[in-house]
Amino acid sequence: MTVSEALRWPAALALFLVTALWAWRWVIGRCERAHVADWGRPWLNRLDGLNRIFCRWFHGLQHDAPKLPASGGVLIASNHVSGLDPLLLIAASPRPLRFLIAREEYDRWWLKWLFQAVGCIPVERTRNPRAALVLAQQALERGEVVALFPHGRIHLDHHAPTPLKRGIALLARMSGAPIYPMRVEGVRGQGLTVAAVFVPSRVHVRSFAPLRCHARTPEHCLEKLWDMLASQSPEENPHRSRRTRSTKDAG
Repeated sequence: MTVSEALRWPAALALFLVTALWAWRWVIGRCERAHVADWGRPWLNRLDGLNRIFCRWFHGLQHDAPKLPASGGVLIASNHVSGLDPLLLIAASPRPLRFLIAREEYDRWWLKWLFQAVGCIPVERTRNPRAALVLAQQALERGEVVALFPHGRIHLDHHAPTPLKRGIALLARMSGAPIYPMRVEGVRGQGLTVAAVFVPSRVHVRSFAPLRCHARTPEHCLEKLWDMLASQSPEENPHRSRRTRSTKDAG
């Protein structure tokens, strides 16, 4: 082996390392510039930026940014069509979101560390769901933004109309926090969970005016929220038909 050949591999390795380091610093810089919400930790802020880049370029995200107050407890409610939805809502929000998430999803070993880092609140749907409501109320009282899917599970537009879970109405009344409804549209991986993240989409996230429930009954609050989140006609609203029956029975 000649001297020039002996020096070729170290030089190539050094060039590769320098290029990789430059590329890494470039990616980190892009993520830092793209992040909007302040999650309190530099690495989470970089993930925020990476998620916004990913949702914008891979899923074509367009959104009406919710006009959230700069501080104070806020609830975000959205329809739920896939496992991609939380990433889209985070990318559309100017503030960090704390999601209520089913315990069986929260306990996935390969994602639990991330759910814990971003403050997800696990919900024991079969044993004690009220414990999650207490934690969510405490987060709202600390001035955080709590996000949830009031259908409780994936529910597509062609599914039969179903009532929303009462938890969000109870949280809104207990805390006085306004509800900011958001509707996810255009996800191509509808009905999928993890796989939906890797199916390219053309997504639009719509934002609505805040809904205040402190002076409404929980059923009336859910009725209004259902109209904002659903694609079905208002006549199909199960909360409206339920309230109409109650009024007739009372009369």
